[in-house]
Amino acid sequence: MNAQHPPGRETATPEPDDRTETAPAPARPRRRAVLKGLAATGIVLVAPAAGFVGWLYLDSGRSNTGSLSFRNRLKIPPLLDPTTDSDGRKRFRLDLREGSTEFLPGLPTATWGANGTYLGPTLRARRGDRVAVDVTNHLPERTSVHWHGMHLPAEMDGGPHNPIDRNATWQPYWTIAQPAATLWYHPHLHQTTAQHVYRGVAGLFIVDDPATDALPLPKQYGVDDVPLVIQDKKIKDDGTLDTSKMNFGGLTITGLLGDKILVNGTYDPHFEVKTELVRFRLLNGSNARIFHVGFADDREFQLVAADSGLLGAPQPLNRLLLSPGERAEIVVRFAPGDDVVMKSFPPPLKANFAYARLAGGDDEHDLVKFVAAGTLRPSPALPATLAPQPPAPQPTGDPFRLTMGDFTFNGRTMEMQRLDRVVGTGTVERWEIVNSQLIPHNFHVHGSSFHVVDVDGEAPPAHLRGVKDTVYVAPNSTVNLAVSFLPYSDARYPYMFHCHLLAHEDSGMMGQFVTVSPADRSLVQGDRLPLAHDHGD
Repeated sequence: MNAQHPPGRETATPEPDDRTETAPAPARPRRRAVLKGLAATGIVLVAPAAGFVGWLYLDSGRSNTGSLSFRNRLKIPPLLDPTTDSDGRKRFRLDLREGSTEFLPGLPTATWGANGTYLGPTLRARRGDRVAVDVTNHLPERTSVHWHGMHLPAEMDGGPHNPIDRNATWQPYWTIAQPAATLWYHPHLHQTTAQHVYRGVAGLFIVDDPATDALPLPKQYGVDDVPLVIQDKKIKDDGTLDTSKMNFGGLTITGLLGDKILVNGTYDPHFEVKTELVRFRLLNGSNARIFHVGFADDREFQLVAADSGLLGAPQPLNRLLLSPGERAEIVVRFAPGDDVVMKSFPPPLKANFAYARLAGGDDEHDLVKFVAAGTLRPSPALPATLAPQPPAPQPTGDPFRLTMGDFTFNGRTMEMQRLDRVVGTGTVERWEIVNSQLIPHNFHVHGSSFHVVDVDGEAPPAHLRGVKDTVYVAPNSTVNLAVSFLPYSDARYPYMFHCHLLAHEDSGMMGQFVTVSPADRSLVQGDRLPLAHDHGD
């Protein structure tokens, strides 16, 4: 692959379809109306105390603690075997379709999935592999598939500028050019991301490399190297997904929060432990819920990897905060006969009483029970060091400040043709992310990875010291990032940055930038993107 100019897309011909396009963009919420009821502390807190507090607790509290029987074996997403095409690429095939999934006993739920009825298979490739993916859209409306955390050219990124029409196939291809990491894929069409992810289109993409292979980490997929895709849902009595608060229906500040927890699409799950150490690849695949992961017995676990790869050394923790889109790898020690529940404890959102409650800050959930065999297969000791960690790259130039507002960055909502930033290929910039609101947000950037320099001027906590692409930004806080950009130059196709609370993103809390080489910088004309194709919005 040319390091300066990404190749064009492979050709793909839509299958015949006599239906008309039926994917109108959802109406944006009226931001001022929402925020007058949500983001003005006075308005919320001066309501009649007894009535408001009672309603707040009745409407907002969601907990399943003690209500599960853990009767269902945890499903493990299957590994998708690629073929080798005539160009020598590893070629994966994803077929997006509608289906029906029984989450609750006897209640079929209409869902979407990739190569199945809900979620999708795990793709796996190695650093240096040349890969291609045929993504065929048999859903009832256009969508897209974004490779979250992947380092690849913007034209292959799968954002809102890469729509896939109904009955069409999109064929991105690239070279895996990053260290081992747990990544994922999900739809990213402008204004419909929340709906499409919630219905079930998502899956993991695991990257391996020789350095990680050489470490004595658990690595038998589905046995001692176990993916955990954690999501919350609201399911009606008839089994249908309740999306009534998907885009701020009622008084909600983050989007839909569900009271049913799915792990790998399994409700009420258990997992049978067979080894002394188990490595869990955690993904918060929810639309809005922030999880605070730990164990019911408060046992210690070791954080070994963040979003974009291994840490320098294992970090002992007993709680781990994961906002939507974040991943982490942890290693847990079990004893023979252990019977313990992984939980989400009330997350420390650092919001005031009302907003913390409305954003799930008081919610507690049982996630999955782990039942250890009477005899466990011995595991190698966890290494004291994992991967060399060079100092965080030093940004150049003035900081780029992004202030989070009412579904805005710097007072502006997303526009498909507007360019918000031009950066140089291979450069490092300091991005200052300011949550000036009283409600929680997080921040994800495509086409790069970053180091957290500080949080409100303080050194980042242990779980934020690795290389990341998504980070929680608490109310009234500032997170400074050293953002390292990719070497792919393209003045036409942008990368995105956005809040990964998906209702916020769909409501306009997103922007876009291009990375260009010095030779291509003259192709950028002002703040408009020179795109002529159909964006699908």
